[in-house]
Amino acid sequence: MQRRTFLASAAATGAVAALSPSVSMAQATNPLLQKWTGPYGGVPAFDKVKVEQFKPALEAAMAKNLAEIDAITANKAAPTFENTIAALEDAGRGLNDVQTYYYIWGSNMSTPEFQKVEEEMDPKLSAHFDKINQNAPLFARIEAVYNAPDKAKLTSEQQRVLWIYYTNFVRSGAKLSPTAKARVGAINTELAGLYTKFSQNLLADENTWIELSDADLAGLPEGLKAAAASNAAARKLPGKFVIVNTRSSVDPFLTESPVRAAREKVWRAFVNRGDNGGATDNNAIISKILKLRAERAKLLGYQTHAHWRLENAMAKNPENAMALMEAVWTPAIAQVAIDVADMQAIIDKEGGGFKLEPWDYRYYAEKVRKAKYDLDMNEVKPYLQLDKLREGMFWASGQLYGFEFKKLSGIPVYHEDITVYEVTRGGKHVGLWYFDPYARPGKRSGAWMNAYRTQERFKGEVTTIVSNNSNFIKGKPGEPLLISWDDATTLFHEFGHAIHGLNANATYPSVSGTAVARDYVEFPSQLNEHWLSTPQVLNQFALHYQTGKPIPQALVDKIEAAGKFGEGFGTTEYLASALIDMKLHLAGDADIDPDKFEREELAKLNMPKEIVMRHRTPQFGHVFSGDGYSAGYYSYLWADTLTADAAEAFQEAPGGFYDKAVAKRLYEDIMSKGNTIDPVEQFRAFRGRDVKIGALMRKRGFPVPPGA
Repeated sequence: MQRRTFLASAAATGAVAALSPSVSMAQATNPLLQKWTGPYGGVPAFDKVKVEQFKPALEAAMAKNLAEIDAITANKAAPTFENTIAALEDAGRGLNDVQTYYYIWGSNMSTPEFQKVEEEMDPKLSAHFDKINQNAPLFARIEAVYNAPDKAKLTSEQQRVLWIYYTNFVRSGAKLSPTAKARVGAINTELAGLYTKFSQNLLADENTWIELSDADLAGLPEGLKAAAASNAAARKLPGKFVIVNTRSSVDPFLTESPVRAAREKVWRAFVNRGDNGGATDNNAIISKILKLRAERAKLLGYQTHAHWRLENAMAKNPENAMALMEAVWTPAIAQVAIDVADMQAIIDKEGGGFKLEPWDYRYYAEKVRKAKYDLDMNEVKPYLQLDKLREGMFWASGQLYGFEFKKLSGIPVYHEDITVYEVTRGGKHVGLWYFDPYARPGKRSGAWMNAYRTQERFKGEVTTIVSNNSNFIKGKPGEPLLISWDDATTLFHEFGHAIHGLNANATYPSVSGTAVARDYVEFPSQLNEHWLSTPQVLNQFALHYQTGKPIPQALVDKIEAAGKFGEGFGTTEYLASALIDMKLHLAGDADIDPDKFEREELAKLNMPKEIVMRHRTPQFGHVFSGDGYSAGYYSYLWADTLTADAAEAFQEAPGGFYDKAVAKRLYEDIMSKGNTIDPVEQFRAFRGRDVKIGALMRKRGFPVPPGA
């Protein structure tokens, strides 16, 4: 999800200080600084963006934002919610719009020219927000409103917004001495530069590729050969075949290639991203980041960076997060041992003469799946057309939330691959959804959701604009794009973030949509994965790309029967990353060699040697390209505990996953609430009780603890 600084959405009512002539001129001529115009409440002018416009636009927008803050602090009236907190909600809108363009380019259109802008401007942006978060007169006004005796007269949402501003300012150092504030600001600025360098190093390694020989291609399905040829052609290597060094290209190859040496070659390139020595090696950067985070946490009054990060999360502290992870880790690696034995038996039966290694795991897991469940995922893939699955997502969201999607033309986009849809409910405009599905040079790997504009209504109705971005590899022109079951699950997952944003129903932007605790934000998205496997979606939208016939019921039954297969692998590779993340940030200010720390801590955890972390430390963008998921990668498991429990609410209902009463509760208690209510209270309202771990363990096929 898009990086978004807390005060980036802020901006003042009332008088605004006069701007310098140079800033005014920049506003008049730079399209990034113009108010969004056109239909649907205005749309980003992506077609007018030039890289050289980013620096002056950001500088002008930051200057205007500071003038807006000065207007708030210069107000002679006693601090109130309206003249301080609501004013902050309305401040920085221009900067937020420029940052929307900026972060979209950083994730999707990152050229060497743009990366130079990032290197200069990321530290400046960090310093800008520190200047606001550490503004003593501004915090004095916030604190006065927070401690005012008539605070109880505010609406519950206003009280929530006030609490968020107050606690975030305190957590950013508002109560520190001037010396400590200055040091925290210096740390944040240095970290911003390190995050940029880490991200650029990782992108550089992901923009590499592995060229395959004819022997390497032996036995590879034709669709993957075509994708490898397309990858080569896109890199001006006609007649060649390459695997791009990203997950969306590597995982299918590791799953399908019968050539063991080729699998190892591709696997080693992938797992060593950011860890190859030389200019793009991230180990020294990580060591610096960890040291600076530890120092900042101490200055802010916390034992470790992990304690600081989790204070306002659902987990509240690292101990609670670790307890959940450890409860799941033991049964996960026990299941891996069972699965590995099954795979080794196949290797031995085939006369392989080798022990299973990590580059073999996906390939032989498919053989076990076929042997145990008579399920070959290659039989499923012809039914998984990207375009049809997109329509299936639309349909399911319509059944649950009443959404309808209409493809638009003439809306500016930043790349020709992007399509735009209007989203309505009952004929009323709800928002826009942008879809950017394909991989390309300069686009970071993975899949994600962005909010270009957040729903709000405190100064008039504002509708949301959201996007989903993926990295599917284009096949031959004119042919439907077939994707794997895992990729289809990810597609529904990221769309879950989008519909969380589309369902938003808040007054204030800072608590709208997906602006929730990190270990809660993945809950609606993970829950949305469940609708992919429902018969209603599969029968209508899992259509064979050649015959148009729906996926056979017998094949659906096999998918359902094999539903828990692979949970040992998936849970272990994910949890290894989550545990290392937390352990790194609980280590305080220790001197850490990332590679050594990773090896030693995984050994203590009895990590199966046949699996590697889903994100090895030198390529762990979630954790080291920003603070976002730092000491927070556990969030996916925490959210999945909520997800599994919520899914059982549907399963227990007469209408199953399309039960109207449960869907109504889901919308009213969770999907529409954003951060207007504490997430614990949201879940309790939906489920009628607090979350239990039993559903998570049942979902993964692990032993259920007594009473869970």
